[in-house]
Amino acid sequence: MTQTHETDNEASLLREWMVSRQLEPRGITDPRVLSAFRDVPRHEFVPGVDLRSAYGDHPVPIGEGQTISQPYMVAVMTQCLKLTGTEKVLEIGTGSGYQAAILSRLAEKVYTVERIAALAHRTEEFFQRSGYTNVTIKVGDGTLGWPESAPYDGIIVTAGSPAVPPPLIEQLAEGGRLVIPAGGGYSQRLLVLEKVGGKIIQRDEGGCVFVPLIGEHGWKDRS
Repeated sequence: MTQTHETDNEASLLREWMVSRQLEPRGITDPRVLSAFRDVPRHEFVPGVDLRSAYGDHPVPIGEGQTISQPYMVAVMTQCLKLTGTEKVLEIGTGSGYQAAILSRLAEKVYTVERIAALAHRTEEFFQRSGYTNVTIKVGDGTLGWPESAPYDGIIVTAGSPAVPPPLIEQLAEGGRLVIPAGGGYSQRLLVLEKVGGKIIQRDEGGCVFVPLIGEHGWKDRS
């Protein structure tokens, strides 16, 4: 057996372990979400990281001051969207591309915005090599959304914002859901907003910690 086959086999076992030990016991029950986590090779989004660490129950640095989120957090945010496969989804904060890759298995089309050009270009090249054909990336201020392709059935924000950016609410389709960490710079609440009859219904899914969402309707860039 070649080293590549050994790595693939170990990674497959680690994905199953991730699902059975990190996701299912914590209330991730959507079978489509669980299937996506079994299928998408998380370790390929964090090259140079130890294989076991890539599937660990924690965030992993990806450079440029950013991280790939803890598997459970990616899963709970994804499950909150309640995707069925026909949706158009907007992601704010492409990062490593792992969240977009998960979404690509669950929605018809994924649009994702990344502020840091180096990350966006690296992830775009990876997607092209790996066959993620239903994901489109652009570099820009994610707090402004992507109005040209709106409205969206689901919007997911992978960075912590001081408040919900108004453009994202405007770009949310009727019946759509917006998942966003909002609150302080060091801890946030995971909010799920649903647009029903033109009005917003909001619920709180609990505490979380994300890197700051930088932009016109987020935190100011202090770099």
